Parts: sequence; structure tokens; C-alpha cells
Amino acid sequence: MKVLLTLQDVEPAVRLNALLERDGVDTAVVSPLDDIRAALRRERPDIIVFTGDLADAATLAVVKEQLWDGAAAVGLADVADPAHLERLRAEGYVEIFVKPVQLDDVLGGLRRVLERRRVQRQTGLIGESDAMREVMVKVEQMAPVSSTVLIEGESGTGKELVARALRMLSPRRNKPFIAVNVGALAETLLESELFGHEKGAFTGAAERRLGRFELADGGTLFLDEIGEIPPATQVKLLRVLEEREFMRVGGTQPIKVDVRVIAATNQPLRESVEEGRFRADLFYRLSVLRIYLPPLRERREDIPMLVRRFIQDFSKQHDRPFHGISADAMQRLVDYQWPGNVRELRNLVESMVVLAPGHEIQPEDLPRQIRDGGTSRYLPIRVGPIVREQERAEGRELEFIVRSLLELKLQVEELRSRLDDATGSRSAIPGDGWIGEMHAPALASAAAIEPRDQPPPPNVVTVVPGTKMAEVERAVIEAALKETKGNRRRAAEMLGIGERTLYRKIKEYRMPEHAYSLD
Repeated sequence: MKVLLTLQDVEPAVRLNALLERDGVDTAVVSPLDDIRAALRRERPDIIVFTGDLADAATLAVVKEQLWDGAAAVGLADVADPAHLERLRAEGYVEIFVKPVQLDDVLGGLRRVLERRRVQRQTGLIGESDAMREVMVKVEQMAPVSSTVLIEGESGTGKELVARALRMLSPRRNKPFIAVNVGALAETLLESELFGHEKGAFTGAAERRLGRFELADGGTLFLDEIGEIPPATQVKLLRVLEEREFMRVGGTQPIKVDVRVIAATNQPLRESVEEGRFRADLFYRLSVLRIYLPPLRERREDIPMLVRRFIQDFSKQHDRPFHGISADAMQRLVDYQWPGNVRELRNLVESMVVLAPGHEIQPEDLPRQIRDGGTSRYLPIRVGPIVREQERAEGRELEFIVRSLLELKLQVEELRSRLDDATGSRSAIPGDGWIGEMHAPALASAAAIEPRDQPPPPNVVTVVPGTKMAEVERAVIEAALKETKGNRRRAAEMLGIGERTLYRKIKEYRMPEHAYSLD
């Protein structure tokens, strides 16, 4: 690791530098008279320690830049006022120590920061809030063992990411990681998916098939939405967890496996146990170790860091320049309730990168529900004994529509590029800017650029002015099903929605169900 110390306050800087060097840490110092940005580019430190002037405008500018460029900012503060320290943390300092500092405490804090950053780089878990620090500590503690882990949290909080982090830091890191969303599988298929089946075990079983437990042997099996598992399968899952063996459907010989099971749920499983919908013995077997992932609204201080990370990822993925986001727009993102949690934020950032207006994002470029706060619409309501998020299903449908629009936008640009290559001229498309409000007519005008005397390429959806959103949605579903030759499971994965949601859409639009298979 490398630490860069500023010399605003020479005495603690020199003492801390000597202590770090004695501890084998690579260090460098920079004077306030020097170009600190040039020193950062030259030294590329993991941590920069500001020894004074923490609230100075020039210092804060460097701190905010480092939120993008990667060095963690640590400060030695002259004032112990809690409100002042909280403001500094909000500006981007990950640790602050009040003078006169205990150098051993500072050294321990720097080690903790480095360890968190190592875990973040390895796992993709992002955040400096107390809640996320606790999650990362638990991940490090639980990763080396083989005990079953239960991850609890609302939809979209990143439960699969935590499961992958547990595997990444474990001795099983080079072994298979198999993820199964048990809530997306029909009850008749679930047992076969988990345990496999023998040839002739049931109608249509033309050959032997290995289940997910066998495929994950030696590695990790992630069971998402474990609360949706039917009672009959609960019994068999409990036996596998206790005996480490199972039989395929239609089989007669027990099969031994060495699998670490990580389960996740967005439901209060303990309440399900009390209501008799989930076996108590299975619950206790699954929750040997437990991790709670907080919703995004409970760790708002992580939102700017998440936004910047997603912007970097999507700018690289889509090869799009991004001109930044204003402080006011960022504050609207921080203040929003985020009923869809990190998944909703990630999808919004992807749309901002793909559909960016060519200038810094301002509040007026954000969707209306975020500009207006959107708090009343997403207040949790009680349905029986279980607290659910209002309009959760609508949120999933909105995510599907947004992704469909993004795909249309990208297809339009590809068509325009093909036309340019073919004709040497560029078709004019009005409104190349941000369409965060998802105005269908504007999108339709942009999409309808294909010459009417030429048929569209296969499985490309062409939208004309006046097309209703329901028609767009149906057309996108039909294109996905054609692309996958009627395979509903692959089509749902392509569209980024659950298989049950796709099946419901097929019925809603009265599409021929017999034409589309599950396999």
C-alpha cells in the first residue's frame, strides 16, 4: 500500500510518516506549495492524508476528485464539532481523526481503510457507510468457512453480489458458483433443477440431467428467493444440508456432494416460520450465519460513490463520454427514496450514460419522480403480517420498459450507422439528447428512421409516431421470443425480467403460449 501525506500541519505529518515507514508502508509527502494533483498522478497512492485545512475549498476539490480517481481521503481535523465532522464526511472523507491525534489510532484507521478498499476491489461491494462497513467485515469473517449463510434484504440491495463476494474471498474461489432463483422456477421444475433427474423419470425426461447441486460440487450454490421454495422441496433441501447427499428425481442411489449453500430472501423468513409457510428446522439450518443488507435509503452517504462507480463502468461498457452530474442533481439522487434500491440506481445511471444530453446532468434532466422526491408513493405499507414495498410489481415493469427503451435507442443508432455506410449520407434524427422522462412520441420519432421501402432487419423493433407503450412492450417481447426461438427462459434473461413476469405478459397480450417453450 502507499500513503501520501500533506504538510499543512508538519508536526503530525512527520511523526505519522516515520511511524508508517517503520511499519513497512510506502509513503510520500507533498507540501501545500506543491501541485498536489501532480503528486497524486505521480505517486498514485491508495490513501491521501490531509493534515490540515480540511474544509478549504481547494482541499475539498481534490477530495471530490479522488472519489472518482480512487485514493481514499483521510483527514486530521482541528475542530471536534460533530456537525462540522459530519459535513466533512459528506464531502468525501472516509475517516477523520481529531487533533491531538493518537498515531496508533490513525495507523489502525489507515489499515482498516486499506482493507476495505481491498475487499471493494475484489468483490465490487461499494460503500463507506457504517452499514456497509459492517457488511464487509462480516463477509471477511464468514468467507473462509463452509457454513451456510442467509442474506436478508429488500429486492435490489445486492444480495447476489454479497454471495459472490463470500465465494471470491473463500478457499472455493476457483470452484463453480451456481446461482438459482428458486422463485422464478415452477414448482414442477424446481426439484429437477436442484437435484437433477434420471432418464425416463417423468414424461419428457429423454436423458439424464445433472442438477445444480451436482454442478456446484466443490464450490458454492446460491439460492435466491429461498422464501418461495414449496414445502415438499423444503424437506429435501433440509436433508441435503444435513446429510450432504441427495438422490436425483427417479434415481435410487444417493449422491454425495461438497457444496457451500448461500441463501437469500427479501421476505421476513421468521414471520413465515411463525405462519407455518416455512419450516423452522430449515430456517435454523440456513441461518447459521446471517448478513443483513440495508436498503439504499438507509445508507444515503454511499449514493455518490455508487453513482460515480456506475458512471465509470457504463461509460467504458458503452464507449460513451459522460460530462458529469451537477451537485444539485446529485443531491436529488441522495434525497430520493429508491424503492428499487441499488438496482434502480444502477439502471438510472445506465440510462443517463446512454442517453446523456451532451452536457453536465442537471436536476431537470432527471425523471420527474426523482426531481419531485417521490416519497409518498413508495411509503411501506403493511399487508397482513409482512411489510411490502408499495407497487413493487410496478417497479419491475417500469425497469423492463426503461431497458426496452434503452435497447431501442441503441438499435436506432446502429441502424443510422448502417444507413450512413450504405448511402454516405446521415439521416437526421431530432432530439439526440436526454429522454429521462421516456416520452414515447420523441422516442418514436427517433426510431422511425428506416426507409419505408426496405424491410427492417430481423428482430429489430421499429417504432412509429403515435405507437402506444403497450404496443412497444409487446413488440419487444415478440422480438426477444423470436430471437430465442420461443425459449421463454432465455427471452426473460435477455429482457432482464423474471420468467413469471414474461409469462404474465404473454397472457396479458394474448400471445400464443403454445409457440413458446420453457427449455
